[in-house]
Amino acid sequence: MKPTKSLLILTAALGVAMTAGVAQADDRRFAYNYEVTTMPQGAWEFENWMTWSHYGSKERFDFRHEIEYGLTNDLQIALYLADWRYEDLDGGGSDADYRNTAIEVIYNLTDPVNDAIGSALYGEVKLGDEKFALEGKLLLQKDFGPLSVVYNFTLESEWEGEDLSSLDEKKGEIKNSAGVSYQLSPQFFVGAEILHEFEIEDWSERGDDSLFIGPNASFRKGSFFLTAAALFEVLDTEGAAESQLRILAGINF
Repeated sequence: MKPTKSLLILTAALGVAMTAGVAQADDRRFAYNYEVTTMPQGAWEFENWMTWSHYGSKERFDFRHEIEYGLTNDLQIALYLADWRYEDLDGGGSDADYRNTAIEVIYNLTDPVNDAIGSALYGEVKLGDEKFALEGKLLLQKDFGPLSVVYNFTLESEWEGEDLSSLDEKKGEIKNSAGVSYQLSPQFFVGAEILHEFEIEDWSERGDDSLFIGPNASFRKGSFFLTAAALFEVLDTEGAAESQLRILAGINF
């Protein structure tokens, strides 16, 4: 993919994501970590995700379009309308394809300010043409005035095949991620995130570890928020992205 083509795709993604409205955005300081707080009962949010990954001479763009709803003050549900991907192919050229649709649930247990530590449970079910996946997370967070510290433990199991009737390939993935974010003003936040992950083929053979670390920043105004993080691979793991950039844009209504 030529640099100019990559820049055009990135610019278009940002342009689509930054369409806004009016209300108040919820906490979304991190791009690779979830906070424990959930949306108020009856509140809605629309989010767009874009993740750019760089693999040597290859590039990949992953997109997500998500609607979230506060079912109660402690229970949030979400629908991933579509996850899709645009990537360079091994033999040359590029391709765009639909990946999956998912349902997500987050249940808040304790508060990151008033309790000793904030906590929440996360569950997700993904379904695509050639994929079925289950994902669970333990979310932890503690706020110290303008400083927020988070940790996520993620366990995912995937089944893949040529179609849904032959999902015979299975693998697991374990992720540990953490982040810090400091509020510079009511509108601006800066910090850093770290992500460690590895796959387990057939839930029996552990793959290589990947470790990413990098800065993040978040901006919000009224109902609109924009959060970005750039991560860099520090272990030089074969097959892992050398660098990646994730941008989230959302609006509450």
